Amino acid sequence: MTRVLLRAGRSPFTPASPSEVVHRNLIATNTGNLLFSDAVWKFLDTPGTEITPNRYRVDPKDADRINEEYDVFVVPLANAFRPSFRRHLTDLSDLVEKLTIPVVVFGVGAQAGVDYDPAPMEPVEEEVRRFCSLVLDRSPSIGVRGEFTERYLRSLGFNDVEVIGCPSMFMHGRDLRVHKKAETLAPSARIAVNVSFPSGNIPGSTIGDGVINRLVDAALDRYPDLEYVAQELKDLELLYWGDVSEAAGDSDPVPSLRSHRLLAEDRMRLYYDTPVWIDALRDRDFVFGTRIHGNVAALLAGTPAVVLCHDSRTLELCRYFDIPHRIVDELPKEDLGGLPARLYEEADFSAMVDGHGERFDRLVSFMDRHGLDHVHRPDRDGGLAFEAKLATVEHHPGVGAWRGEDDGDLGYRLAWLREADKRARTRASASEARIRELSRKVTALEKKAKQVDELAKTLTRTAKRLEKLEKAAAATPYRRLRRLGGRALRRLKLRR
Repeated sequence: MTRVLLRAGRSPFTPASPSEVVHRNLIATNTGNLLFSDAVWKFLDTPGTEITPNRYRVDPKDADRINEEYDVFVVPLANAFRPSFRRHLTDLSDLVEKLTIPVVVFGVGAQAGVDYDPAPMEPVEEEVRRFCSLVLDRSPSIGVRGEFTERYLRSLGFNDVEVIGCPSMFMHGRDLRVHKKAETLAPSARIAVNVSFPSGNIPGSTIGDGVINRLVDAALDRYPDLEYVAQELKDLELLYWGDVSEAAGDSDPVPSLRSHRLLAEDRMRLYYDTPVWIDALRDRDFVFGTRIHGNVAALLAGTPAVVLCHDSRTLELCRYFDIPHRIVDELPKEDLGGLPARLYEEADFSAMVDGHGERFDRLVSFMDRHGLDHVHRPDRDGGLAFEAKLATVEHHPGVGAWRGEDDGDLGYRLAWLREADKRARTRASASEARIRELSRKVTALEKKAKQVDELAKTLTRTAKRLEKLEKAAAATPYRRLRRLGGRALRRLKLRR
């Protein structure tokens, strides 16, 4: 029996309620993480393998236990080489350094702008060097997302680098088919949009100039059957908890408040189970947006999708897989309402589909080289048993905007609010105690400062008195006679 420790939030066979996902952050802040971790789980789910998710726990203190209980640590990653991931990358390195078992890294990537300038990674360069060195001490190579990450790691002196893309694209193995249901996109078409809204954590981001917001608004006006598929934990919290923006009259051009029309019109969904996510997009005619995994989910469903690239992490994957894409900076600024139809009509999926087999073989070779038992070996079933077992799981249908009805989690919400209030009061009490302690210290320091001030005044007065005494001493008859005597002796050359 091969025992695999997998970097993942949870098993794809373990259903979870929205409250669990919110409370325990089972999506690691973004549902895209589940898409590629579930794909790797499927690859490795053979009769002779036992897989355990690490629930994103990374603690060097666990190293001895991991060495004893597991045979390999498999680490699917996304854009891990970025400054905002530095602490987690350091924690991973601290853990890997103490591991004696093999460590296999799938699909790691660097993050910069679409110009592929590596400057944004300079603050984290030493952490990247250390992580790669430690992994390569325990693995024949590192699997990276695309050309940019490969070039970056080679510039740091690492040659054992293989471009394998993102595992999520191989969820269905060698099979990948995408077809357009119609030649053009009619106003009645069912559209899905995914958007990365402006964030300071995205080096080289070009999405903050408002063009994406305007595009979404224009598409909403033109396509009545448009759904926004969100992916982040903050989106799930907004859908699950709601807010008071409508009553307060607050607004935001992005769907960060319940007053936004996407939520007010109940056109926003979040799917945190990959089979449900893919099935939901299978019913759509076209998907577009800036989220790479939001579009990958559509392609896995056979639905045409176009990625709007705003950084290297999305661009290098699109180039590797020949996914139809456009650079955000190059989007037209006018007639944005007609842009989705143009994107749909211009999209050509032939290169993506035709080259999928070769890219799949490259992934299989990577797994073979690392000694991983996987479902795509000649004597395995290609993942049929995995799919059959997954079909028996009752997954959540997806989360929409909560309207206050009892959806089964009302009790949790009330309990959470009560606990949140207790935590707030505890923090307030601790803060008050800290304030009192600091106040006492400030009072003591003020007292010392006053004493120092009085001492300084005393010293000043003493110095002035000494100065007066010195002047008075210099004016005494004795001092005058001594000076005159000294002059006479020097004239007689009896003293120098």
